[in-house]
Amino acid sequence: MPTIVAFKWVPDFARGFVRDLRLRWALEEAGIPYEVELIDGETQKSDLYLKWQPFGQVPAFRDGEVELFESGAIILHIATTSKALGPTDQAAQAKIAAWVFAALNSIEPHAQTYIHLRDAVSDDLKKAITTKLKDRLRALENNLGIKDYLEGAFTVGDIAMTTVLREVAAEGALAGFPSLQAYVDRNEARPAFQKALGDQLADFDR
Repeated sequence: MPTIVAFKWVPDFARGFVRDLRLRWALEEAGIPYEVELIDGETQKSDLYLKWQPFGQVPAFRDGEVELFESGAIILHIATTSKALGPTDQAAQAKIAAWVFAALNSIEPHAQTYIHLRDAVSDDLKKAITTKLKDRLRALENNLGIKDYLEGAFTVGDIAMTTVLREVAAEGALAGFPSLQAYVDRNEARPAFQKALGDQLADFDR
């Protein structure tokens, strides 16, 4: 059975946004049972864990085939085991991988800069940070168009992108992007997402 490593505790502002949510969601969509191993700060810094996750972060993942770190790599691996997460032919998987990388490389860095730095910098830099994020969001919205999902049907690319966008949505940054807000709302309404989120929050409550 696959095992996900997640934190026992995080500050309130991080609850519901920790990256193991991506793995939980993917496994729920695929209908694959899994176990969660909860770690504390001491375990996070241990030599044993650092051999598994070199940066001491979460999530980490193992199943009968691989032992992995980095949420994007893990959900792409999970996608190879289930057609529920996208087509399994090589060309389609390459396009799905492109969307995972786009979420984590083209959108997320600007999203995180906006969330964490916009109120700690000069007005000019704040404007530049906001403009760059909006430029990326506009490009994404133009590509999404009238489609429900990035590739027409739901894939792990949508898992990666939604988990990035819902953080800026929580900050009100999608107010000018109704199609992206509808996209986030549509994906958050999926039963697999609701189950994954509920389970993550329940682990913190325990």
